[in-house]
Amino acid sequence: MTATISVAGPKIRTKLPGPNAQRVLENDARIISPSYTRSYPLVAKRGRGVVIEDVDGNEFLDFSSGIAVTSTGHCHPEVVAAIQKQAAELIHMSGTDFYYESMITLGDRLSKIAPMAGPHRVYYGNSGAEAIECALKLARYHTKRQHIIAFYGAFHGRTMGALSLTASKPQQHRRFSPLMPGVTHIPYPNVYRRPEGTDADEYAVSVARFLEEKVFATDIAPEEVAAIFVEAIQGEGGYLPAPASFMREIRRICDKHGILMVCDEVQSGCGRTGKWWAVQHTGVEPDMITIAKGIASGMPLSVCLTKAEIMDWVPGSHASTYGGNPVAIAAALATLDVLEREGMKNAEAMGKHILKRISKWPETMPLVGDVRGHGLMLGVEFVSDKAKKTPAGELRDKVVEYAFEKGILYLGAGPNTLRIAPPLIVSAEQCDIALDILEEAIRAVAALHEKGAKVGQPSGA
Repeated sequence: MTATISVAGPKIRTKLPGPNAQRVLENDARIISPSYTRSYPLVAKRGRGVVIEDVDGNEFLDFSSGIAVTSTGHCHPEVVAAIQKQAAELIHMSGTDFYYESMITLGDRLSKIAPMAGPHRVYYGNSGAEAIECALKLARYHTKRQHIIAFYGAFHGRTMGALSLTASKPQQHRRFSPLMPGVTHIPYPNVYRRPEGTDADEYAVSVARFLEEKVFATDIAPEEVAAIFVEAIQGEGGYLPAPASFMREIRRICDKHGILMVCDEVQSGCGRTGKWWAVQHTGVEPDMITIAKGIASGMPLSVCLTKAEIMDWVPGSHASTYGGNPVAIAAALATLDVLEREGMKNAEAMGKHILKRISKWPETMPLVGDVRGHGLMLGVEFVSDKAKKTPAGELRDKVVEYAFEKGILYLGAGPNTLRIAPPLIVSAEQCDIALDILEEAIRAVAALHEKGAKVGQPSGA
């Protein structure tokens, strides 16, 4: 039973934001932290499947999934039923000090679908950043080494350890220094922007080898590196898939020097790419993965899943009062049922459906420089000059705003990419509606940009 509903398209009944939304925005500005990033004034009231209704009765198709979280769609009936049943039995006792059988049940299910050979162990937290903090601490504990390698463009969270691994936007670091010591960032491969005339795989391997040829040769002794944290598809970095050749080379370097390979699957995991984990597209087995977002359809839950021998710390080394909450675990078990039965297969099918339509956009659509991704984790990169590949973040933002006004919820990723990340139960009809409006938005923004450029030209140009 899916939560998908048939729709003819979004229904916008008021000027956006509507009067009720305006009232909420005013109160939000008064009381809520200004640190939150809001792309447009959506004030959500209820959701069903791929549809979000705002406080003024406007209906939108959600192609952001609440930042890749609502993997089974909004309020999937099976997930809702599991939450209601568990909430009526036991809401909390803290798995840090007591026991829940469901913690074991979920751990065993995750072990069966893990991207590396078992046996495994799991640690439960509440957010992606907490899963990263666990992996970070565990890597240092297990290896007795202090250095960590991460990548430019990476986003791993905003708590101080996770933030130290993050290298996505300067604002995320501004006025928070000093960050955690011992972290070194290196380049991440961007095949679209590789040097002219270079082979994609050779380029990707050369990026990975920078670690040995430069960093290990001049700065850090490899035997003092605990872990390399890598996203198989960079999320906030711009929905950039890592070539398999790059990931294989990182694995080789880790094996050679006794370094742990940690794959951040917070945004890319749980079936979003058409496989359980994005790293499975590369054929590489990591030592740890971090899981959150789509694992529990919106309930706060994260997991650090490792090879069993790595999680060798003793009681008191790390814990979380709310991690592995029984209601969140019930939601996760129901979510896995839906994803296993239909969601992951649909993500693969709908991803192919979307890619078939957008693959020619760099040749046929104005402002589109590149399209990329797997399953329902797809990126559309915007450029103002295709020959020069000039990033066009402001134009991307205008496209996102235009789509919102027409009833489709998209979000940006990285400096100039738009992410296509609907719930994994999305239909072909809904995909086509959303893409029709995206095409309309791109053409409209391109026309305005071209008109503005002509107006700005000197007389006689």
